[in-house]
Formats: sequence, structure tokens, C-alpha cells
Amino acid sequence: MRISLRQLQVFVAINETGSTAAAAGRVFLSQSATSASLNELENLLRIDLFDRVGKRLVLNDNGRTLLPQARQMLDAAATMERLFSAEDEAHAAGLHLGASTTIGNYVLPRILAKAAVQSARGHPVVMIANTLDIADAVVNFQLDMGLVEGPCHQADLHVEPWLRDELLIVASPAHPLAGGAARGKLSASALREAGWLLREPGSGTREAVEHALLPHLHTLRPAGEFGNAEAIKHAAAAGMGVACLSRLVVQDLLSSGDLIALRTNLPRLERHFYLIHHKRKVLSARLQCFLQTCRTWPE
Repeated sequence: MRISLRQLQVFVAINETGSTAAAAGRVFLSQSATSASLNELENLLRIDLFDRVGKRLVLNDNGRTLLPQARQMLDAAATMERLFSAEDEAHAAGLHLGASTTIGNYVLPRILAKAAVQSARGHPVVMIANTLDIADAVVNFQLDMGLVEGPCHQADLHVEPWLRDELLIVASPAHPLAGGAARGKLSASALREAGWLLREPGSGTREAVEHALLPHLHTLRPAGEFGNAEAIKHAAAAGMGVACLSRLVVQDLLSSGDLIALRTNLPRLERHFYLIHHKRKVLSARLQCFLQTCRTWPE
């Protein structure tokens, strides 16, 4: 086999940085050596992998075909090194983890603490983003695994149902629906007329809320879209509209009285959290240990 891991590493670095000059610093080579490595790879494959646009190198269709394979090979090589190292398997040091926003803010920190992540050998690297972005990063082998709060539809993912999360419909005590809820359970028609505070499209929370509410309300009238649940709950407390959020997110404002949970005729609203990794991911002992910690959370 004439293709080397070094050539694939250079190829991925050029894709991520847009030039051989920028990639050289990432792979600890000179610019000339980086250019030579790319040329060797293209000559071996007898194709161009990038379009030359001014000083930038832009991935073409050949490069897009190679990229996931290259990332998979580099990920497998890194996993092999970890498998045969003398590092302790009981902690998550060195793992690249992704979490959607609610999990990343309210669940993952406690799991990492339980997993004894502090080590002289390193620390975990955590990406927090919406479910779609985490899933894409896992598919591209940029993350070892993800913990997400919405369904994932990419065919290359192994998706494992994990925790159940209760969703509450909340509003400011001064909201008009709060008075109605005090007199009895709110009907679907009353909720249908409300202005809803929602996450952005692509968010697991947005998809879960729509999945839970649309069968009963048929439509949600947006009163605002926000990039995270923290902003939504404070907007709801300020009276901007009603929201459907995880109990994990709103518990503090429920306790303080700045939000109330509305009583409705709807059934109990729940969603699943999921653990995801690439179907072709080599699961190191450390990653398997961390997965087991997640599976037994909370004990």
C-alpha cells in the first residue's frame, strides 16, 4: 500500500484550513513538505482533490469522496495507539465528545466528574452544539461519540436510546394562560393560540417539541426563535410567550417562582436522549468504559 497516514493527515488538514501554508503548522511540516505530500497523494490516486481558487484550495468532488474515508483511517490509527498505551482506561482523558445543548449544560459535566476525567495524561475535549451539528461531527469522525437530545437520521450512525427527559410547558406567572391554568387544565385550542418560544431548526429540542406537541396542536405559532434553551426560559419568564422545555433546564426558575408549569389536557410529554457513534468506529477500551458510565447514569 503506497498511501500513507501522513498523506491523509495532510489532506484533511488542507481541507480544514484551506491552504498548504495554514495546514503546515497543523501537521508540523514545512509548507514545501506539505505541498509535496499533497502532490504525492494526488499522483498516487491519479486525480486532483482540490480546485485551486486563487491562493485557496477548495475540496472538489473527488476530495469529498475521499474525505470521510481519510478521517475514518486516521481515527482508527489514533484509536489503535490508545488501545495499546499504558493509560488508565477508567477515565475519559483524551476522548473527543459532543453533546447537544441541554445535555452539555446539565448532564454531561456530572458524568465527566463521575468518570474521573482529571488526569496528568490529558483531558476530554467537549463540543457543545445542536443535535444536527453533533451528529455531522460524529459521522465525519471529528468526535468519538455524541450525547444528543433529538433523533438522528444519518445512515452511518449507531443510535442508542439512553435517558428519558420530561418536557414541561412553562410561562411567566403573569402570562394570560397562567390565569387560565389556575382555573383548570388548559385545552389544546388555548395552547394553539399561544405564541411559542422555540429553538432553531436543527436543534434536538426543537424536533422533540414539535414531535410532542404537533399531534395535539397541529401548529405552533412562533413568538421567537433562540439559539439555546437558557435564552428561551428567560424570555418566557419575561412574558414573551410560552415554551416547552426540559425540566432540567427550567427547574431553577420554577423553584424561584419566575416560571410556572402550565396544567394542560395533553398527555405527559417526554423525549429520549441518545448515545451516538459511527457504525464503523473502533471502540477503544476507554470509550467503552465511558459508554458504560453513561448507560448506568444516574445510578
